[in-house]
Amino acid sequence: MSDINRAGVTRAYDLWAPVYDLVFGKVFDEGRRSTIAEADRIGGRVLDVGVGTGLSLKDYAPTTRLCGVDISLAMLRKAKARVRALGLANVETLAVMDAKALAFPDARFDAVVAQYVITAVPDPEATLDDFIRVLKPGGELILVNHIGAEGGARRAFELAFAPLARRLGWRPEFPWARLTNWATAHGGVSLVERRPMPPMGHFSLIRFRKS
Repeated sequence: MSDINRAGVTRAYDLWAPVYDLVFGKVFDEGRRSTIAEADRIGGRVLDVGVGTGLSLKDYAPTTRLCGVDISLAMLRKAKARVRALGLANVETLAVMDAKALAFPDARFDAVVAQYVITAVPDPEATLDDFIRVLKPGGELILVNHIGAEGGARRAFELAFAPLARRLGWRPEFPWARLTNWATAHGGVSLVERRPMPPMGHFSLIRFRKS
């Protein structure tokens, strides 16, 4: 089965940009709000990777300093317009950036938030490594993402849907073991929480803490 690549993901999300908020806004709302609540609990400077159209930015506390990055320029144009329209003074940076090669120094952020991102990057493990690199010691990586079924009808559907999903820019069959294996191999992180999220618990909020 062919995997996703950077050019394909960029193209897919450039195409999604005009309708993304309408299609996905309500579906993913609780997951977004839950990750934001965790980031605000930590406070300080937060990196929001895959910030997209900036749909989440207004929901962060005004005291949380935000940097947002995305691979899609079309998405970021909408995010920048939203920041200007809402006067979000706590947003320090919005930039086009590859999630696997973040242009930030080590230990820059108190928290890294990645909402519905990790199944949509070509190299999830290397991307997670860079998320941890830019975290301060004791900081948290806060993910919300679809996690593939272990078996049954949903697993069969995810595998059948996977070729089309890759053209849309993501992997529907992404297994939980891929995250736990990454954490073990990395050695510098610990799993804090995995919390089921709607719709129907097919998504999870996942928190890792940097040692």
